[in-house]
Amino acid sequence: MDEFNRDSASDPGTTSSTGTAARMKRSVSDKAADAKEVLNDLGRKAVDRFEDSRQSTASALEKGASSLHSTSDQLSNFGHTAADRIQSTADYVRETDLRGMADDIQDVVKRYPGVSLALAAVLGFIIARTLRSSD
Repeated sequence: MDEFNRDSASDPGTTSSTGTAARMKRSVSDKAADAKEVLNDLGRKAVDRFEDSRQSTASALEKGASSLHSTSDQLSNFGHTAADRIQSTADYVRETDLRGMADDIQDVVKRYPGVSLALAAVLGFIIARTLRSSD
């Protein structure tokens, strides 16, 4: 067997195949390391893109919430203003007699004749439609 081992060691084809196998092993290891590095880079880039999109999505949601808050505040203010005006009208009707209302209407018509005519036309149209639909 020693002879066989000596013959194999001295055989140039065996040495060459051992060197080729070692080179192939290193090549495969290098390629695997390169692939691992590329995959790590891709993973980091994907995480970075996700983080960027997460931040922009959060910003867009925050803007939407802010817009809703301001809109609801405006609607709330509008509702409060309308309620205040209705309350003022209720107080006026409660405290003013028919003669006082007639005087106030005459003052408004004298001060704003064009608007008063337009309002009278709209009221006349509404009354006519109501009477026609009740027939």
